[in-house]
Amino acid sequence: MNGTATSTLCSDTHERMLDKLSASLFTSLRRSDQREKGMKYIRGLLLANGRKSIRNIASLVGGQAAEQSLHHFVCASTWGWAPVRRELAHFVVGARPPWAWVVRPVVIPKAGVNTVGVDRCELPDSGQMRGAQRALGVWAVSGDIASPVNWRLQLSSAWVDNAIRRNRVSIPDHAGAETLTECGVNAYVETLSWGFRPLPVIIDAWEGDGLAHMEKLRAAGAPFLLRVNGDVRLSVPHAKRSDRRRGEPAQQIMEAAGWARRPVAWTDPSLGGGIREGLAAGVQVAAPLEAPWAGSRAHREDLLLMGLGGRGAGNPWPQELWLTNLHSARLGDLVRLSSLTRRVERDFDEIGDRVGLKDFTGRSFGGWHRHITLASAAHAIVAMSRERPKVQRTR
Repeated sequence: MNGTATSTLCSDTHERMLDKLSASLFTSLRRSDQREKGMKYIRGLLLANGRKSIRNIASLVGGQAAEQSLHHFVCASTWGWAPVRRELAHFVVGARPPWAWVVRPVVIPKAGVNTVGVDRCELPDSGQMRGAQRALGVWAVSGDIASPVNWRLQLSSAWVDNAIRRNRVSIPDHAGAETLTECGVNAYVETLSWGFRPLPVIIDAWEGDGLAHMEKLRAAGAPFLLRVNGDVRLSVPHAKRSDRRRGEPAQQIMEAAGWARRPVAWTDPSLGGGIREGLAAGVQVAAPLEAPWAGSRAHREDLLLMGLGGRGAGNPWPQELWLTNLHSARLGDLVRLSSLTRRVERDFDEIGDRVGLKDFTGRSFGGWHRHITLASAAHAIVAMSRERPKVQRTR
């Protein structure tokens, strides 16, 4: 089969999925012309080559007149993106019930300083400092599919405390400054408010305040699995009171528990569904008494620190550290949950860039949110149109 035939086949498959999704996706848009523009925009995201700018999208669905119309629809219209995301989330969850929610950060490099949310930050791939937006996506994830259903754009005080900058990009009054972790937790809690049961949520506690938000997750009834760094201080049962007050570094606790390591195997999406094998250990821990994130006394003793590492003498121990309130879960189940972050990474690389999750070229707060909402719908269409992979064991 030649490349053209393959493209046509994929387009037909995507069109059928778009028809299924559109029956509910735009029910909050009362005007038929808005629903039609939403369909055109998603179709353009699926079909346009290269950067998914409004101009490139419009070139496939109507030319210059369509460009002006779609620009207004995304950048200057008043339709709410939250109801559209809610319908998208229910469609994805109904079609492919997730095992967990994964909250993933994305860094979007930007030239200039006038696009909403742009601040200087370190790029994860190169380590260079440059202007970029940082956003958090909430992904519904199972073993064979990961699809973003909600987003939150991180805003610093440099944006929300500057009335001129704030007005220029139409940041709403309710939006405030947040750390990256706080932004991700708030995005997840909002997603739960759409009527979903609190499946485990997997989050990188990227910044120093990461554990400060555990109480918000607990209040939402969320089972959580937080990836932490080795400097996080925790206390272990039966330690001296002075040690329980300040705690010990997580790295040190897990190194001492090396004797408890045991083999585990899990499906790794980065291996195309293959089975990866490694070592894991778990230690019951608690928040140090002096930790600002300790919470109530009833919650101090219900945490488990899990370490992961490769097999063989050449692999350091531990390679990853995870903190969870799923203290009674089996290690194999926790390892499987932690591996879902790789499912997200794989689908973001294979699909997200193709449908333009990072391609919005406008500057406004609302424009960014509307674009990424429609791009998330395009991502779901591609992800759910794929054949489910067959699992193979890989040693």
